[in-house]
Amino acid sequence: MTNDNFKILFVQAKNRINKKNESPLFCRITLNGNRKQISTGIHLESESWDAKNQIVLKTNKSSDLHNSQIETIKSKINNLFVILRLQENSFSLDDILNNYLGKDLKESEHILSYYKKYLSKIKKLVGLEIKESTYNKFVYVCGHLEVFLKWKYKKTDYPLKELNLQFLSDFDYYLKTEKNQKQITINKTIQRLRAPIKQAISEGYLDRDPFILHKSKKVLKSVVFLTTEELKTLEEAILYQKRLGFIQDLFIFCCYTGLAFNEMANLEKKHIQKGFDDINWIQMKREKTQRQISIPILPKAQELINKYSSDSIHIFPPISNQKFNSYMKEISVILGIEKRLTHHTARKTFASTVLLYNDVPMEIVSELLGHSNMLITQESYGKVVQSKVSEQMSILSKKLNSTNAGNRKD
Repeated sequence: MTNDNFKILFVQAKNRINKKNESPLFCRITLNGNRKQISTGIHLESESWDAKNQIVLKTNKSSDLHNSQIETIKSKINNLFVILRLQENSFSLDDILNNYLGKDLKESEHILSYYKKYLSKIKKLVGLEIKESTYNKFVYVCGHLEVFLKWKYKKTDYPLKELNLQFLSDFDYYLKTEKNQKQITINKTIQRLRAPIKQAISEGYLDRDPFILHKSKKVLKSVVFLTTEELKTLEEAILYQKRLGFIQDLFIFCCYTGLAFNEMANLEKKHIQKGFDDINWIQMKREKTQRQISIPILPKAQELINKYSSDSIHIFPPISNQKFNSYMKEISVILGIEKRLTHHTARKTFASTVLLYNDVPMEIVSELLGHSNMLITQESYGKVVQSKVSEQMSILSKKLNSTNAGNRKD
C-alpha cells in the first residue's frame, strides 16, 4: 500500500447553507479508491474557505482556531494510517474511521485462521449436535481452502474484510479445474465455507455478508434406477459367490424399502414394529436429516428380513459402503446391466420403479424416503413422473386409435 492510495481532503458542502449563510466543512478520506467523509464540526461562509490551499482565510474571525482544528484532524488520521500500516495486517477505511471515532474494534481476522477456530468449536459438538462424518466434511473444506489461498493469492491466509463474490467465483473455478470436483460437490463445499462466515458476522468481525448475492449453480440431476425388467433380472439371478449373493440380497431389500446405506447397516430388530394395519413397519430416524421414517415392509423385504434373522441385534451382517459398491459393480457386469450400480441406486429404484411407476403419489414417496422437503422429491423425481405420464398417454393414444378405427368400420 502506498500513500498514493490514501488521501485526506477537506470539502465544503456549499449546498447546505444555514441561516448564518454558512455551510459545513467535511473531512473526506480516500483509501484504495474507497471514499468516506466525516464532519469536522466547522461551519464557514463560502468565501472564507480556500479549497486549493485547504485553509480558512484570515477574513474569517475564527480562522486560527479552525485551521488548528483542521490540522489536528488531518494529523490524527494520518497517524492512524501509519500505525495500521506498520502493523502489516490488512486494514480498511472503516478501521481508520472507527479508530478515529473511538469505536471498539474487533481484532482483524483472516479466513483460514477463523475457519480453523470454527472447526475447533464444532468439534466439541460431535456426538451432541453433529455427527463425526459432518465434522469431517468441514475439515475437508478447510484443506481445500488452505491450498486454494496458496494457488490463487500465493498467501497462507486472506483477510475476512477483503472477501467478495469474486473470491467464491475463483474458489469454484479452482475446485472444478484443480480438484476435478463436480458442481454438486462444489455447491456443498461453498455451502460449508459460508457457515463460519455467517458466524464471523454475528461476532462482529464482518459488518455484512460478502457472499450474500451468491447463487449456487444449478445442477441437472439424472436419476439412475433399475427398470422393472432389470430389477426382475437381479431378483432372479443366481450368484454362486456367497459375498455377491449377500450384496444382491441387501440391494434388493433396499429396492423395496428405500433405506439409505447407514439406515440399512444400522437396522435393528427393535426398528421392526407391528403397525395399526397388522403388518410390519420399519420405524427409525433417518441419519442424514434426523427425520422419523415409517416404512411398511413389502413381502419381498420381509422375506429377506426372515432370511437373515439371527440372535444378533442387527438384521444384517456388517458390510462397508465401499465394499458394497465394489461388489455391486461386479454384479452389474455379470448380469449385463449397463448402469453404474451403487447402494443409492436401490433407493432410487424404490422411489421410481417400485413406487412412482405403481402410481404411488409423490407426497407419499417423499414421506417414505424421509425427505425433509417435498421440493427435494419433486426435483429428483419430476422427470420420472413425466416419463410415467408419457407412457400412460401413449397407452391412451393407442386405445383411442383402436376405438376410432372400430367406429369407422361400423
